[in-house]
Amino acid sequence: MNADKEKWVLLIVLSLIWGSSFILIKKSLEHYNPYQVGALRVLIAGLILMPVAISKYRLFPKKHLKWLILAAFTGNFIPMFLFPIAETEVSSSIAGIINSMMPIFVIIVGALVWKFETTKQQIIGTFISFTGVCLLAFGGNGDEGQFKLIPILLLLLATLCYAVSTTTVKSKLMEVSSTVLSAFVFSFVLFFPSLIALAGTGFFSTFSFDENHLTGLMFVGLLSVFGTGLAMMMNYRLLKVSSPLFASTVTLLMPIVAIIWGILDGEKLSVMQFVGAGIIIAGLIFLRAKPNVVKK
Repeated sequence: MNADKEKWVLLIVLSLIWGSSFILIKKSLEHYNPYQVGALRVLIAGLILMPVAISKYRLFPKKHLKWLILAAFTGNFIPMFLFPIAETEVSSSIAGIINSMMPIFVIIVGALVWKFETTKQQIIGTFISFTGVCLLAFGGNGDEGQFKLIPILLLLLATLCYAVSTTTVKSKLMEVSSTVLSAFVFSFVLFFPSLIALAGTGFFSTFSFDENHLTGLMFVGLLSVFGTGLAMMMNYRLLKVSSPLFASTVTLLMPIVAIIWGILDGEKLSVMQFVGAGIIIAGLIFLRAKPNVVKK
């Protein structure tokens, strides 16, 4: 498969996986507090990828250690706590729309820190899709249009962290394969911090093998395996075959998947939300112009 086709396949699959993460976070929060959800999500991914990390330890990029640590904490640790904390106060659609601002943060961080050059057509396409996301998130009924300042700021910080991680990986860590990079991030860099964080929540003293805890563990496990470990491998691969801006557009498709899950859970999709979904697709088509992001 050539790089152009591969990046679109990865974009769609990642949208499905990460778009489903919001409902998994919501279900996980019914059994654990947000700090436990965040720590478990990282810890389980680290355990699963540990064999890969150990077998490939000679490939550990020591000369780029500071960039690996920066990418790990901004992309795979801090946001894992910020999203569950915020989702105790706001709906998953609000979380989705704030997360969809990542392409805008990528443009800002890329230009200010890494000196990326972005075309006018890409910027216009990003904002077209973002407009569609706004309609998708706020075009429904219920509490979806309510704003709460603190959780919104937490979501903005999480999205900014994702942008920092994405541009750092693209600029400094592309020499490491996607699978090995994910294994190093979760098993070597973040395993012990997540273990310490989980212990600090009192998880080990309160956990029992009852239905409540095991059900919660199932939801967090799905979130960890698919939404964290596997998805990050695919995301790193997407960065190899595309640009940070293109890779970040996955966040514009994720709300569509989140809405579909909402419908399956009994929610209704309004005409305005259908229009928003169409605008998102239109923006992504417009965004496809080449070159995506060229480094000066």
